Amino acid sequence: MNFIIQNVKLGLLTGSEILTNSVRYASKKAKSSTRNSSPKTRPKHRGWKVQDGHTVHAGHILATQRNLRFHPGLNVGLGKNGTLFAIIPGKVLVTCEKADLNWEHTWVQRCYGHRQGTEFYKKYFNVIPEPQHQNFKLVDQI
Repeated sequence: MNFIIQNVKLGLLTGSEILTNSVRYASKKAKSSTRNSSPKTRPKHRGWKVQDGHTVHAGHILATQRNLRFHPGLNVGLGKNGTLFAIIPGKVLVTCEKADLNWEHTWVQRCYGHRQGTEFYKKYFNVIPEPQHQNFKLVDQI
């Protein structure tokens, strides 16, 4: 390399010789960036777990959520992490109703505090119990 620099100073090399002798290689490969480059994050699979009209048992998870997107209706409980679950066995019924919220609940205050005093509609999960058979007999009759 020292020889080439000295010859260039003297002007002894032609233009084509300079181009062939002075090739520079990249020290690192060029890499493009991606938005989802972290392969260790797994999807959470939030949302509806049971569709309208399906039969569920007590304790069955109906929906998972981060914000209060779905609301508990008849015979449905709300977990600490926003999970909706069935309290009794029965058939699932999803309705769109005017929101009648418990404004003391922390989730309601966080999600709908700015809407207090206004009228809006939300999806409610309800569990309708299955009708029981009517084949009961009194113990005295048996």
